[in-house]
Amino acid sequence: MLSTLKNAFKVPDLKKRIFMTLFLVAVYRLGAHIPVPGIDASVIKDRMNPNDNTLLGFYDLISGGAIRNFSIFAMGVVPYINSSIIMQLLTVAIPYLEQLSKEGEEGRKKIQKYTRNVAVFLGFIQAYTTYVIIYNYGALPGVATFSLTTFLILLTLTTASTFLMWLGDAITVKGLGNGISLLIFINIISSLPQSAGSVAVLSSSGSVNLVQVLVLAAVFVLMIIAVIYMTLAERRITVQYAGKTVGNKSFKGQTSHIPFSLTSTGVIAIIFAMSVMTFPTTIARFFTGKAWSDWVLNSPYSIFNESTIAYPIFYAVLVIFFSWFYSEVTFKPEEMAENIYKSSGFIPGIRPGKPTAKYISKVLLRVAIIGGLFASVIAISPIIVNNHTTFKNIKFGGTSILILVNVALDTVRVLESQLVMRHYHGFLK
Repeated sequence: MLSTLKNAFKVPDLKKRIFMTLFLVAVYRLGAHIPVPGIDASVIKDRMNPNDNTLLGFYDLISGGAIRNFSIFAMGVVPYINSSIIMQLLTVAIPYLEQLSKEGEEGRKKIQKYTRNVAVFLGFIQAYTTYVIIYNYGALPGVATFSLTTFLILLTLTTASTFLMWLGDAITVKGLGNGISLLIFINIISSLPQSAGSVAVLSSSGSVNLVQVLVLAAVFVLMIIAVIYMTLAERRITVQYAGKTVGNKSFKGQTSHIPFSLTSTGVIAIIFAMSVMTFPTTIARFFTGKAWSDWVLNSPYSIFNESTIAYPIFYAVLVIFFSWFYSEVTFKPEEMAENIYKSSGFIPGIRPGKPTAKYISKVLLRVAIIGGLFASVIAISPIIVNNHTTFKNIKFGGTSILILVNVALDTVRVLESQLVMRHYHGFLK
């Protein structure tokens, strides 16, 4: 990877793209430190645990602490992420969107346009929800429920979120890799020094000893290795294409494969499961003092109470379920079987048509279950660390590792493909 990056600087066009990416990322990180006027950020920091294993804590992580500091980029790219997930699901459910997805580049551009429009709408909804939360926190001293300040805050947050969509697209077009993913990557990286500082404070205060710190570091390294291994792992279905003659040209038969990544649905499944698990607690915090809210937040029999044994178990089950569900929604075995048949291909030992679709569906089920099991271990790891070790409130998030590894590997693939396109094959050796 380092040699690839080094050789990329020898290519003027790639060098320009790298510097453009760094510049746009710097613009984003600068904006993440510009506070929204009229907000008492100290109140938010006191009320909000920076390492909270909730959906809000996860959003704070991928926004680089912008929610905690309540900067103009407090919502980050979350509205766009939610919009992308919703449009992916609607593409399967709505025939018009499904037809657009099959129309090539023009169809994808239209879907992308709809995704951005939905993201702006979701951004306004999330901005208002965020405003209600900070208002209940008491972070808006002397501000009425509905006033000019309210409008300015909603306008600032929504406009900043829309600007980040443009910034991500600019990185994708003029820089390297997927712009939105790179912004999330940089935000997570920016939180690592704070986590290291928290471990240092615990060590200096005598709460943990050197052996415990070394064990934590070893587990962290093992998790990185495991995530890299699982991210690169694929289940390949061999496809044999028969020879054919087109006009005066004859094409020999060839063998190819259909790859299925084991972690392709991991992050999405974790976000879905996290949303389900944290929604009741988020609602309960709006009604503090009620008997039912106290039961949801503090009862040892509540599956939404993180300190109970049932919480990580139910959380893991949801991750596995959503991994299977998302795989079933996004992949279409019948369509894949039909495309293989139209291309004069077949899976060795499997008859074309419905048997092929059934075989692909069976493989997808196994891949989804294995990927879901691994993602569930990744998801519950910070809960186990927080509840059963002395390293409390440390960002020991396997989810962040999963995101970091995926984005890093995708960026390296993009960089290597750019080098291959320019015929620098020797650089990749």
